[in-house]
Amino acid sequence: MKPSMLRVRLEAAIAVLTGALGILTLIWRDWIETLTGWDPDRHNGSVEWLVVAVLLTFAVAMGTVSRRHWKVRQATAA
Repeated sequence: MKPSMLRVRLEAAIAVLTGALGILTLIWRDWIETLTGWDPDRHNGSVEWLVVAVLLTFAVAMGTVSRRHWKVRQATAA
């Protein structure tokens, strides 16, 4: 079954968004606390490193899935 173009674009957009948030967290660790007011680790940075790891892992995974679906679309179109 050929994945829809909407699905491929949505997966790519999620990959870009989570990658950007992961990089933002590397640069500005307190953006989560500033935005939400929630500080679960009392500024020691452990939650931020966990957030970075999860976001960047998810970005790579979604990028890989999007690329695979793009290739499937290309192969079935030819």
